[in-house]
Amino acid sequence: MKAMILAGGLSTRLYPLTKAVPKPLVPIAGEPNAIHVMRYLRSFGIEDVAINVHYHAEQIEKRLGDGSACRVRLHYLYEEVLLGSAGAVKQMEPFFDETFVVIGCDDLTDIPLDNVIGFHRDRGALATIALVEAEDVSHYGVVVVDENGKIVEFQEKPEPGTEKSHLVNTGVYVFEPEIFKRIPAGEFFDFGKQVFPGLQRDRAEFYGLAAGDAYWCDIGTPSEYVRATRDVLSGRMRLLGDGPVRSVARSARLGDGVQIEGDVHIGERCRIGDRARILGSSVLGDDVVVGDEALIERSILWDRARVGTRAHLIDSIVGIDYSVADGSHLHDVIVANE
Repeated sequence: MKAMILAGGLSTRLYPLTKAVPKPLVPIAGEPNAIHVMRYLRSFGIEDVAINVHYHAEQIEKRLGDGSACRVRLHYLYEEVLLGSAGAVKQMEPFFDETFVVIGCDDLTDIPLDNVIGFHRDRGALATIALVEAEDVSHYGVVVVDENGKIVEFQEKPEPGTEKSHLVNTGVYVFEPEIFKRIPAGEFFDFGKQVFPGLQRDRAEFYGLAAGDAYWCDIGTPSEYVRATRDVLSGRMRLLGDGPVRSVARSARLGDGVQIEGDVHIGERCRIGDRARILGSSVLGDDVVVGDEALIERSILWDRARVGTRAHLIDSIVGIDYSVADGSHLHDVIVANE
């Protein structure tokens, strides 16, 4: 089986963090989420993976390479003009000759994909959406299914109290190649806004499967990105990487009297100054420098960030290569190079 990772968007909801970093390379516990997605797909036996790229495409290819580090074969689609989620997949039509999977590069999940594929095949479905239950569905697309799992209604971002379901669309899809007949070539076309309403209107074999207590998070907003990071650090969401998430890299250099408490990840070649305090839940990416007597608490620092002497960071995110001045106090903010 083959899959496609949708990765062409600009991730404007995470600005200014993603001004310099493309969407697939947004890090979770020190590694790009696209890597976590590839490992997830490979864990279900999927070895051939397509990915569409547009913004900072060269960065993405340099970091992800040919996919061999995740034991997949990565095939790139370079989009000069973005054509939407369905329009991107349409351009890879010759690549897909049997049942295939589509997933977003900002999906962090442990949904049992084999169950979704099995359900899809048992129903003879043309398209199947993996669904999860959420208490607050006001930021999601809500899906209503009948007793057999057939999708009968969509509700986009309902106001609290008006929701018709608590099942939300995860952006994890299983399709048959016949889906391409419903996607025009060379046009902007979207699954959620055009393909799926058409399937529902025509009463096509279109299903949704609730994934029980599986974990899922769309990391594309600051609040959800922070939630996903904390869930990974706490162990609620288990990544498929080689080493422990809560760890201090062997190459990191810690000064005298450094205090580390709680769920903390400190990446390669970090330098932590004397009497600095790193309190969980916090992530320091690779090559981060923290000055003497600085405080990092419940914060995320991307690669090569620098925090000055006696600076305090609480509930904040610092973008790649950004420098926080000596003595600064940042609370509940996002700072990044424009």
